[in-house]
Amino acid sequence: MVPLLAIAAFSGTGKTTLLKHLIPQLTAQGIRVGLIKHTHHNMDVDTPGKDSYELRKAGALQTLVASNQRWALMTETPDAREMDLHYLASRMDASSLDLILVEGFKHESVAKILLFRSDTGHCADDIGVDQYTLAVASDTALDFGVPRLDLNNTEEISRFIRQWLAAE
Repeated sequence: MVPLLAIAAFSGTGKTTLLKHLIPQLTAQGIRVGLIKHTHHNMDVDTPGKDSYELRKAGALQTLVASNQRWALMTETPDAREMDLHYLASRMDASSLDLILVEGFKHESVAKILLFRSDTGHCADDIGVDQYTLAVASDTALDFGVPRLDLNNTEEISRFIRQWLAAE
């Protein structure tokens, strides 16, 4: 099983921004990174009018679109049950990954780095530190009994992740 590491925080804290910087740093260190992103919004990765979109809308429960550069599998979930992070991770090709970063899924039982940004209007006590929290990355001094990382120092966070991954 490929190790899962969640980057979790309140909306607007900078999860995506951090990941856009972390992924290239980890990749430059030879770590093959996968990503699972949680969204609360209805989303569609296909384009109306394209054949794959039309065939999926015709009733196909799974549609795989493939080219020489990439492939994508779209699966309809008509019963709208809660997403199972471990199931989603098992759909990824473990032979080509060293780490799966997860954006969101704050309440899952997986290793996580929680983010806290002081100007988001949230209380630090509400970030949800639990037994799976490896560290808190923040722009202010906090003490939750886990390492505190500088939210604005992507290299420090990357180094922490590499050390954690090496110990896994």
